[in-house]
Amino acid sequence: LSPPGGPGDAAGQALPVESRPFTSYGSALHIALPQAPRAGQLLTLLIDYEAGEGPGVCWLSPEQTAGKQKPYMYTQGQAVLNRSFFPCFDTPSVKFTYSATVKVPEGFTAVMSATSWEKQKDNTFVFKMSQPIPSYLIALVVGDIVSADVGPRSRVWAEPCLIEAAKKEYDGVIEEFLVVGEKLFGPYVWGRYDILFMPPSFPFGGMENPCLTFVTPCLLAGDRSLVDVIIHEISHSWFGNLVTNATWGEFWLNEGFTMYAQRRISTEVYGLPYTCLEAATGRALLRQHMDATGEDHPLNKLRVVIEPGLWGVNPDDTYNETPYEKGYCFVSYLAHLVGNQSKFDAFLQAYVNRFKFQSITADDALEFFLEYFPELKEKGVDSIPGFEFDRWLNTPGWPPYLPDLLPGQQLMRPADELAELWAADSLNMEEIEAVDIAGWRTYQLVYFLDQILQKSPLPEGNVKRLSKMYPKISKAQNAELRLRWCQIVLKNNLEAEYSKVKDFLHSQGKQKYTLPLYRAMWGGSEATRALAMETFSATAPQLHVNVQNYVKKILGLGGAE
Repeated sequence: LSPPGGPGDAAGQALPVESRPFTSYGSALHIALPQAPRAGQLLTLLIDYEAGEGPGVCWLSPEQTAGKQKPYMYTQGQAVLNRSFFPCFDTPSVKFTYSATVKVPEGFTAVMSATSWEKQKDNTFVFKMSQPIPSYLIALVVGDIVSADVGPRSRVWAEPCLIEAAKKEYDGVIEEFLVVGEKLFGPYVWGRYDILFMPPSFPFGGMENPCLTFVTPCLLAGDRSLVDVIIHEISHSWFGNLVTNATWGEFWLNEGFTMYAQRRISTEVYGLPYTCLEAATGRALLRQHMDATGEDHPLNKLRVVIEPGLWGVNPDDTYNETPYEKGYCFVSYLAHLVGNQSKFDAFLQAYVNRFKFQSITADDALEFFLEYFPELKEKGVDSIPGFEFDRWLNTPGWPPYLPDLLPGQQLMRPADELAELWAADSLNMEEIEAVDIAGWRTYQLVYFLDQILQKSPLPEGNVKRLSKMYPKISKAQNAELRLRWCQIVLKNNLEAEYSKVKDFLHSQGKQKYTLPLYRAMWGGSEATRALAMETFSATAPQLHVNVQNYVKKILGLGGAE
């Protein structure tokens, strides 16, 4: 403990510390203070520690990077991994500012989720985050990375071999999304909005680290077709980063509101039909998830019970579609109760303004909603039979209310009809050839493939013909199309194209793409089970440790519970 003179001051006093068991995913550091502190008293505590072995810090060998020349390291804090990176109050209910000084070897660059970034001599970088954030949003990357400007307050960071593609894909678009976000939800408070393209083994589509979103290189589709992931991460600048769930059991406060915000921005930029189509693919993912787990699985509630203690559920293991898509349905239901989009937009801005830089519970959010709309409170909208707020939060299962996706019909109907044609016992090639899919956007193709997957296995030989007819789909480089094509190949036992499944799993390690394919392989034939084992033994070293454990569990190799 040292006085305000600064760390390491001669007057500093050594304190007794001990590490005690806390949970299966971390221990507690107990520090005994010489006397009980007064409320509001400022303490300076200097902790000398070493880190690097834990799951929050990921060390990649050169072959796990895009450039294959130099090693790379990154941290991933969400949900409870940053406790293995530095000692902290590792809960989203506590927010703080931070600064860091990072010295790295020559030929490497360090970047962090911070509002200011300065390079000093000896390859030392100094970072400051001037806004209070929860521990899970502190992130560090060290690698052979370079940057390029893509807007007045945005640049892309990537390995040198990817920087041109990154610049081309995102030049000009980020500012457009930020401006719409500010118009809808209020000022963007984080200064810069930069994007870092991670190595292929990064387990998530994106991680909304403030000022510096980390994203999968799968987003470099070459046609700007996957920018909705960026809109999602930008939306976290208000929902999640500015107003934060106080506990991981109410993760839907981060993700449900962010899905709603993402689709509001998307509607303004791309129109309602396209946004409804994207939302329909989200609904299909929720359906798949609930079919796989069973609707009444306890994780299919918006309020998940995460017991503390050694036998508690690890919040990382609660990551699934429910907080995103069921959460989106609940926020949409609140908008439906209001019945007027501009009034609900105004509410969202008031909500952000009321709770900015705070961590809140679902009860805080819903109480504010009822206060903001006293006429709805009077009507007792929180307890309409079948749609009670309590039921939304605490009853597992399919959402009681689904927003109307009818405006997407003009894009969905042709895809539905084409899928029907391909599912027929005898193919009507004349009608099939009359449908021109050349002008379909990615999400229309994704929606079409979702329908094909639902109808699979198709009659013998149909998928083989489909593959030949649409190389745009079966030879796609776009990750969303590749995922679904691989799922279709497996569901229809199209052995001739099993190599595509293997290639896709070798090319990236995103959890949302990797786990469904291993589940499909493991749930299939002897041949697909062998394919799963062979692919996993070849790719395991390049996967994030959490993803490795989840795959082991699927393959019965004893991994994470």
